[in-house]
Amino acid sequence: MNKNQIASFQKKLLGWYNDNKRDLPWRISKDPYHVWVSEVMLQQTQVVTVINYFHRFIKKFPDIRSLARADLQDVLKCWEGLGYYSRARNFHKSAILLAGENRKDIPSTPEEFIQFPGVGEYINSAVQSIAFGHPLAVADGNVKRVVSRLFLMEAPVNKSGSHALFKKTAQDLLDTNNPGDFNQAMMELGAVICKPRKPICSDCSVQQFCKAYLKQLTTHYPRRVKPRKVPIKHLAAGVVVRNRKILITRRESEGFLGGMWEFPGYTVKNKEAPESACIRAIKDQTNLNVLIDTKLTTVKHAYTHFKLNMNLFLCRFVSGRIRLNGPEDYRWISPKSINNFPFHKAVHKSFPSVLSALEI
Repeated sequence: MNKNQIASFQKKLLGWYNDNKRDLPWRISKDPYHVWVSEVMLQQTQVVTVINYFHRFIKKFPDIRSLARADLQDVLKCWEGLGYYSRARNFHKSAILLAGENRKDIPSTPEEFIQFPGVGEYINSAVQSIAFGHPLAVADGNVKRVVSRLFLMEAPVNKSGSHALFKKTAQDLLDTNNPGDFNQAMMELGAVICKPRKPICSDCSVQQFCKAYLKQLTTHYPRRVKPRKVPIKHLAAGVVVRNRKILITRRESEGFLGGMWEFPGYTVKNKEAPESACIRAIKDQTNLNVLIDTKLTTVKHAYTHFKLNMNLFLCRFVSGRIRLNGPEDYRWISPKSINNFPFHKAVHKSFPSVLSALEI
């Protein structure tokens, strides 16, 4: 597009956005903290899922200082089920750093903001453009799909090496006089009109600029490289019962699912029986000796890079004193208090079977 075409594209897109944008809670105000919360949650997560989480989070932690004062476990509990828990941990770390500097608000310059934990290129561009008007384009999945069709881009959208090209293309299109609304308009267009499989081209206000539409090639774009086959991990875990209480353990604070609670368990070795893996895991991780009473359930759950099959067993405590090896903490809890702790989604799926077996 030449400069005149870009200006026309910007005008038409912003006009459509102003008339049709979804009524989302984080759009009610330009409070930088609210913008930050929403953008952190929206990474890797659909809008419809985020709305209720956003309301709960803002109600419990209405500003930077309240978030900084909170215990990480409370933050994770509020985030429970949203996944990608490093987002919550990093957000909490950033709040603590800001509170330590006696600041009530987030940094208003991209150069400073990007120094904080969890603030990468996307978060920096989104928050700084929407909250403070800095001319930084975003290039999330929705935007990449839009520009890919606009310009018949051959670069695969799911290849990391292509990101810089999509970012530059989005930056070239950016309305620098209104970057926040323009970025949101591009993402909105990708979310509700320029959909992955069935774009609603008939309702698109910028179809005249789209090469894929004009050449009837919308189904051929964006290009993608075929993803690798997702591996399946087999896990065995145990619900250890002693004196009507069950044992839960907390993962180390950093790393995958850091800080979340679960039942002790291990990956099943090749040709190993799940029951043996369960007993081995409990012994290795907690120093307890147990016997298996029954199998409770098999939980299947998909993460980004692998799928999980978890066999969960009801176990009876036999002997031993807790000595942790791997987990960071443990609790013997009443089954009725299980909802007081933040568990990751795979464990949540087991709760109906666990509570039924314990007659809760």
